[in-house]
Amino acid sequence: MTKVLITGATGNVGTEVIKSLQKIDHQLDIYAGVRNSNEDRIKLSDYKIKYLLFNFTDFKTYNTALDGCDILFLLRPPQISEVEKYFKPIINTCKDKGVKHIVFLSVQGVEKSKLIPHQKIEKLIVDSKIPYTFLRPAYFMENFTTTLHNDLVKKKLIYLPAGNAKFTLVDVRDIGAVSATILTNISQHINKSYELTCQKKLTFSEMATILSENLGTVIQYKSPSLISFFLTKRKENTSIMLILVMIMLHYFPRFQKEPEITDWIAKIINRQPITFEQFVTDNKLLLIK
Repeated sequence: MTKVLITGATGNVGTEVIKSLQKIDHQLDIYAGVRNSNEDRIKLSDYKIKYLLFNFTDFKTYNTALDGCDILFLLRPPQISEVEKYFKPIINTCKDKGVKHIVFLSVQGVEKSKLIPHQKIEKLIVDSKIPYTFLRPAYFMENFTTTLHNDLVKKKLIYLPAGNAKFTLVDVRDIGAVSATILTNISQHINKSYELTCQKKLTFSEMATILSENLGTVIQYKSPSLISFFLTKRKENTSIMLILVMIMLHYFPRFQKEPEITDWIAKIINRQPITFEQFVTDNKLLLIK
């Protein structure tokens, strides 16, 4: 059987990939790469998978986890940005172990920005000559249930320096479905890149309106200056690294060309992508408390 290792298996994307694979009839041998076998087994106990110890910051786990691996689903944990230190050894180990394909979760617009680690990781993979598929998703709708959740629930506020920039969006469930389809039909996706978006661009002001209408409460959007945003988030004990990432994600798009809407999700999984309205409806309980 074809051995597939899913990194970041207990995160939002990794879990959705595993969940989507459960819905497909396939002959893959699925392994979840986990940092703590006992805790993570509990998180993934609903799924029929196997487990391997894999920790991005523990080089010793690379060899064992990638031994006999045919396909690697690779993502970048938000807290890890040192590409040379962590990802170069992973890719080198893939070469040594004979990994046949890497599916890498990148980001939309990666080719336009040298500031983000994903561009360097993509280059490492291309240079390795290992066949690849790059998934380049738009802005995660699930940011509203994670990074932006505290302001949304406690202050009924979206507080970001995004101005009136328009964003393409994607639901993580669609990323999981696309990933699972590609993993089970890997020969059709060799050395291809796919930007994954829903079919509508929205400003954060428009997102606030949709949230308000669907949650039955008024959600305000405020776009502060960079200094105000930085100081406010530091007072909330947000790490400087996360603040800088949030600035990169939300402030820089104000001065860049609007991202494109694509139809790759529909083409790959044969259904239309989840809308932001549907995301809000499906996650209503999470978004109000």
